[in-house]
Amino acid sequence: MKYSRLTKQQLEELHQEFINFLATQSITGDEWESIKKEKPAVAEEELDVFSDLIWEGVLAKVQYVENISTQQMHLFYLTDKIMKLISVKVMNPEIDLTTEVGFAWFRKNWQSDFVEYLTASKMYTADKNLDKFKLIQQGAVITKGELYQWFEKVIS
Repeated sequence: MKYSRLTKQQLEELHQEFINFLATQSITGDEWESIKKEKPAVAEEELDVFSDLIWEGVLAKVQYVENISTQQMHLFYLTDKIMKLISVKVMNPEIDLTTEVGFAWFRKNWQSDFVEYLTASKMYTADKNLDKFKLIQQGAVITKGELYQWFEKVIS
């Protein structure tokens, strides 16, 4: 398996897509129930293949991910050729960016001496989607990129 298996909740939400996936392999609902009971290893493999297919589709479309922790924000723009990063570090130990109060402080003080910015870019490895997946595994969440785009305007 290249990525990770979808969670039970994700699989439930993609129930119809999974049925279609099984149908492409000429597996009926009854056959699937039989496979789960009699060949659980084969059923596990099918879930893994389906999960990888879903991840491939999602990752191919992802353009922005964010990883926000108590004192830092890592905002990524994932272009066709490179990963661009805007990194924000809050130097005030009393501020927690993951809270409403902390983020409100940040909105007021984003230009203060207590906030540092760094920009960087990096080429993808041979597997662009795996690079994106690793960011998600490290805690990044897929976004529409509003925060990145705002910073890109104010930093330029």
